[in-house]
Amino acid sequence: MAHILIVEDETIIRSALRRLLERNQYQVSEAGSVQEAQERYSIPSFDMIVSDLRLPGAPGTELIKLAQGTPVLIMTSYASLRSAVDSMKMGAVDYIAKPFDHDEMLQAVARILKDRQEARSAQAERGSARPAAERSASNGAAAVDGEIGIIGSCPPMQELYGKIRKVAPTDSNVLIQGESGTGKELVARALHNLSRRTKAPLISVNCAAIPETLIESELFGHEKGAFTGASAGRAGLVEAADGGTLFLDEIGELPLEAQARLLRVLQEGEIRRVGSVQSQKVDVRLIAATHRDLKTLAKTGQFREDLYYRLHVISLKLPPLRERGADVMEIARAFLARQCEQMGRAPLSFSHEAEQAIRHYPWPGNVRELENAIERAVILSEGSEIPADLLGIDIELDDLEDDFGDELDSRPANGPSTSAHEPTEDLSLEDYFQHFVLEHQDHMTETELARKLGISRKCLWERRQRLGIPRRKSGASADS
Repeated sequence: MAHILIVEDETIIRSALRRLLERNQYQVSEAGSVQEAQERYSIPSFDMIVSDLRLPGAPGTELIKLAQGTPVLIMTSYASLRSAVDSMKMGAVDYIAKPFDHDEMLQAVARILKDRQEARSAQAERGSARPAAERSASNGAAAVDGEIGIIGSCPPMQELYGKIRKVAPTDSNVLIQGESGTGKELVARALHNLSRRTKAPLISVNCAAIPETLIESELFGHEKGAFTGASAGRAGLVEAADGGTLFLDEIGELPLEAQARLLRVLQEGEIRRVGSVQSQKVDVRLIAATHRDLKTLAKTGQFREDLYYRLHVISLKLPPLRERGADVMEIARAFLARQCEQMGRAPLSFSHEAEQAIRHYPWPGNVRELENAIERAVILSEGSEIPADLLGIDIELDDLEDDFGDELDSRPANGPSTSAHEPTEDLSLEDYFQHFVLEHQDHMTETELARKLGISRKCLWERRQRLGIPRRKSGASADS
């Protein structure tokens, strides 16, 4: 069982993260500061450290040296995302933005621990050469790497793998298209890992998860005094990706002003910080992803047409899970094996009825929904075989319950109103979400809505997209 140290000064966040990790079969210790962690524990003895960036006394990055090779995952708010990139340059293995989704945190932890185990195994083998096929997989041939979520041999995926191998070594811009949950970020990672930029940073940005008022500053940086609160100049994430790859997820949500700045990066290879009159050169390869039809958005003026054609040099299409035939069972079995390993359980198998359900369910949430369903089934299963009912895929609101069902069951007194919108037998969780957002979005910000619902801003945005509830662009609902 992996032993993880949490260093976080906010008790509520620290306790919630501890419960999340312990529920997923990790051994957890905790501290409120770097000094406390030093006094109580032998830091290098842990398998992994999860630390907030800003701590009383020394910053979380001090743990990188103290850990002596133990991987350190840095947590940070979006407002200090640039500082998190700096921490990676100091040796942090990765960073995760707060507020984070539970699934996002668990996936990051699992990936980091697996990479650590593989590194140990490679060292134990004293550098012995691995088979060519295994080397190809670990170097980013995502077609056969189940850990990064791209598994399968259906014709559309085989075609995709071929395009990835051709496109990756070039510096061409790439647009990845596909429904939510199909694995667009994993394709971006494969493109980066197989490129000549693999040793340089891959900076991933979800354009929908950063408030519109901050997106230009986060991407392009700003000068001192450029706006209220800009007490010092700061580099942006495009600069952080210099020499490497910039991945812009959900680029269709990028405001038009930021689109104009991005176009300059693609056309001239230079950026200009917010509030600056001088430009500077950058060498960045851009990979963008979206589930929306950018061509249609361009025709209606919601997306710059010139930027669309700059992005659309190479287009990669990820098929939805329902169109991948037998791949769904291959992916399901890989997820099942991984969940059993992570939870320290004996290997499980699917019942015949469960396999039939997996094959015939349309999976509107794609690979992400499948992974969540299997994780839940493994947690709830009591025998050696998983029955169909534990998958929960005959329940329309299954994936919504995953994200905030527990929070709705235990809402505090100051949480969402327990009026006519309380989930009952006649009002589903989906109905509750719609009613609550529509009722309160005129006088609450996106951050406040997410906090009241007990979910992240990213999750709130995804639910809006699924249910067709547009985000208000002005008024009280816009974060300022």
